[in-house]
Amino acid sequence: MNRNRQIIRTSWIGIAANVMLAGFKATVGMLASSVAIVMDAVNNLSDALSSVITIVGTKLSQRPADRKHPFGFGRIEYFSAIIIAVIVMSAGVTSLIESVKKIIEPTVPSYTTVTLIVIVVAIAVKIVLGLYVKHKGEQLKSDALTASGADALFDAIVTLATLVSAGVMLLWHISLDGILGALISIVIIKAGIEMLTGPVNDLLGTSIPAELTNQIKKEVSDINGVHGVYDLIIHNYGPDVKIGSLHINVYDNMSAYDIHGLTRRISSLMFERHGIIMTVGVYAIATGDNRRADLQTQVIKALASHKEIVQIHGFYYSEKDNLLSVDVVPDITVHDDKALISRLTDELQHLAPDTSVTIVVDHNYSE
Repeated sequence: MNRNRQIIRTSWIGIAANVMLAGFKATVGMLASSVAIVMDAVNNLSDALSSVITIVGTKLSQRPADRKHPFGFGRIEYFSAIIIAVIVMSAGVTSLIESVKKIIEPTVPSYTTVTLIVIVVAIAVKIVLGLYVKHKGEQLKSDALTASGADALFDAIVTLATLVSAGVMLLWHISLDGILGALISIVIIKAGIEMLTGPVNDLLGTSIPAELTNQIKKEVSDINGVHGVYDLIIHNYGPDVKIGSLHINVYDNMSAYDIHGLTRRISSLMFERHGIIMTVGVYAIATGDNRRADLQTQVIKALASHKEIVQIHGFYYSEKDNLLSVDVVPDITVHDDKALISRLTDELQHLAPDTSVTIVVDHNYSE
């Protein structure tokens, strides 16, 4: 079973569990003539909304790419997770408001055996459902499913607080409804904000995990003919679509045919192992006993003497065009790129007088 089908099946389980729980509460509520229990049953039906949103988002994300959306619709899953996170935060805010009202104007709750049975059943169902859905979400790397599972667990926590409050009320005649409700509401709001962070960051674009960065660089560096890997960038267009690019160093005496074959091998490897559609650029390392190789050594040595420079690559020199260009990656302490470029250009100009020197400041997007 593929990922999307598993997400949809898990969401249907969530809907079924909430509907069954709502039916149980409604039946007990009508038999006990309890409006509160019946209304709680209606609330359970609304809890199924997060699962419905997950299903709709997953279905929409499967739409094929078109002219306006050449990378597909995979990012719709992130919007689904955002909507569910907002629902969780809204529930937390609403609960906090009601809890504060109970603290300011306390009311004496009344509990019956029927009410306590309903509470215990609701807790058990919600805990099992929440743990299952959240586990599947983490396993399938679905933010929407994970948020939906967390939503169910928070319902269980709120209901558990009600049970604790009921026990304290029955034993010591002290009402903790408002205080417990306020504390739990704050926890729910905080969790909702954390849920929101993941999908929002995915939409904005985050750095590549260091583990994946190191793995890709090692895999590419191990290929015969590659003498350095630079400028790794990966864009996420949903869980199933990743577009990336990188540069490799090759010797300048390598033929265009061999370079073509090398870049194809790298692209195929990246897609097979990581599902990344990778574009591979090439930097040429000067070889032999000539002006270009000597100047390359001098330039790299001069730039490497600067502690704020963490990486040097992309050296290019053309006597015909009277041009020298090199890329540098500064560390995070450098905030003025123009000042750095001016300072390094003046230094390199002494090594290559009467040559147009260009310093390109790259930034590290993968670590």
